[in-house]
Amino acid sequence: MKKFRFAWLTKTLAISLALVFSTVFLSSCGKKEEKKAAKAVAPPIKIGVAGAHSGDLASYGIPTVKATELVVKKKNAAGGINGRQIEVLVQDDACKPEFATNAATKLIDDGANVVIGHICSGATKAALSIYKDGKIVTMSPSATNPPLTQSGDYPNFFRTIASDDAQARMEVDFALNTLKLKKIAIIHDKGDYGKGLAEFAREFLGQEKGAEVVLFEGVTPGGLDYSAIVKKIQENGADGVIFGGYHPEASKIVTAMKKKDINIPFISDDGVKDETFIKVAGEYAEGVYATGPKDTSKNPLTIQAIEEHKKAYNEDPGAFFLNAYSAALALVNAIEKSGSTDYDKIVAALRTEPVDTPLGSIKFDAKGDAIGVGFSVYQVQNGAYVEVQ
Repeated sequence: MKKFRFAWLTKTLAISLALVFSTVFLSSCGKKEEKKAAKAVAPPIKIGVAGAHSGDLASYGIPTVKATELVVKKKNAAGGINGRQIEVLVQDDACKPEFATNAATKLIDDGANVVIGHICSGATKAALSIYKDGKIVTMSPSATNPPLTQSGDYPNFFRTIASDDAQARMEVDFALNTLKLKKIAIIHDKGDYGKGLAEFAREFLGQEKGAEVVLFEGVTPGGLDYSAIVKKIQENGADGVIFGGYHPEASKIVTAMKKKDINIPFISDDGVKDETFIKVAGEYAEGVYATGPKDTSKNPLTIQAIEEHKKAYNEDPGAFFLNAYSAALALVNAIEKSGSTDYDKIVAALRTEPVDTPLGSIKFDAKGDAIGVGFSVYQVQNGAYVEVQ
């Protein structure tokens, strides 16, 4: 009886110890699995995209969303950035400063690590202080107002497009040296972008002998009738027009000029070098000049990016698509190379780590401008913009 009881106790103790050890072992394994699972679901890196996604200027902002989506989709498929997936956050500002501040605040509240945008210079300027206070690196594919980088007020701001002073210089040189104009009317839309470019054009024209600014005046965006400014262009004997602004106003002014048989050169900016301008102005768009980012259509990465867009969206990309695609590549590269979403480390990487893009191999100077990015002059010929200089 004693032997049976001893054997029973021994067996019970062995079972108990086995249960204890197995529990400890399973618990240890469970913790390891939990750690692995936690590591596998590391929080995503969030890229905000802000710009005009509705309204008259949506054709400028939507291509940036699509460009970012394409870059992020490809990067996520390859494992993300250092093992972390990327999430895209989108906010619409309709290119209006008062909406841009709300968009910026919302992106920061949603945890954006970096932001691509905004699109229009006025909206960009309105949002930049918010991003600056939040230590968020912001990169625009299209905001060209010079003070955004040259003032030194926004060390968090970068762009993948040249500034308006370079654009205005090219327009003036083209007007004087190629078109041989003498009396130029300068018109603008009163905004940070349009007026800023117009002021540079006036300054550069004032430095040239034999050139005269016969009219310098702003128009109100959204107007239905621009016949008054067209009349002034005619009355002042202008032999050419330089316009600073966007396609809605440009299309109406050009149309009104042509209907009045005022057939003088009309030169504008990258705010007009958009297919929407041609669609709206129709036959009256023919012959219009506009500056825009250099043609990089032979760059293999450009060809690849455009093909990706056609495959994904079944259409050609719109304005600033390549600049936005390049911005997305530059930010992804900076985060990856720095191994961090820390503001200072991203800034340092943007300035020191070149990245291959549809615009070429780029990095950024101390002010935030992309090195080696410039403009060309285009003309509407047979219903399409063609690079002429």
